[in-house]
Amino acid sequence: MAKPEKTAKRPYHHGDLRAALLTAAEAELIDKGADAFSLRGTAKRAGVSHAAPAHHFRDSNALLDALAAAGFSRLTAAMRDEQAQAGPDKAAQMAAAGVGYVRFALANPELLQLMFGTARRGDDPELRRNSEAAFSMMVNGVGAMRGRDALRGEAGWRDVAACWSMVHGYAQLAIAGKMAFATGLDFEQQRGLIEDLMRRALPVDAVRD
Repeated sequence: MAKPEKTAKRPYHHGDLRAALLTAAEAELIDKGADAFSLRGTAKRAGVSHAAPAHHFRDSNALLDALAAAGFSRLTAAMRDEQAQAGPDKAAQMAAAGVGYVRFALANPELLQLMFGTARRGDDPELRRNSEAAFSMMVNGVGAMRGRDALRGEAGWRDVAACWSMVHGYAQLAIAGKMAFATGLDFEQQRGLIEDLMRRALPVDAVRD
């Protein structure tokens, strides 16, 4: 009796391995946290061999840097999305950026922690570029209200610090379940509060028509 022919094992092909690894890495991060994160676990989630991530990432830290970079890109997109739906005046645009920031943070708490963790020091070019782009949303918003480069004078960078500290601090309080009288509200109810807090972060004399 003839032995059945063995089916030749086809080489694994992934349409976009890097994107699949980033998606799997985010799931691994959410499930295990940054401390227990592993390339092997990510590869398993992506359905590839444990050696496959090496095609794009030299180690787990490089993959986490790439994930953080993608997070900053999504943060910028969330702020821009809110601005696209806001009024055209400068204060409304600045307030909308704050709403987008908090909306992203609440939807992605583990990713936010990774993005702003002390281990992500911005040595990766893409991470540095994307984090600066997100930061520029705050800088440019304050600059538009002041009518000049926000970082060229002390008053301007103090305003940037006030806005960023407010929106990031609010997001962290909400994630931690603190200040529940505000952060415990439905997000649509929080929207007006966040907009008001963003306006309160800037002095009235900072606004230029």
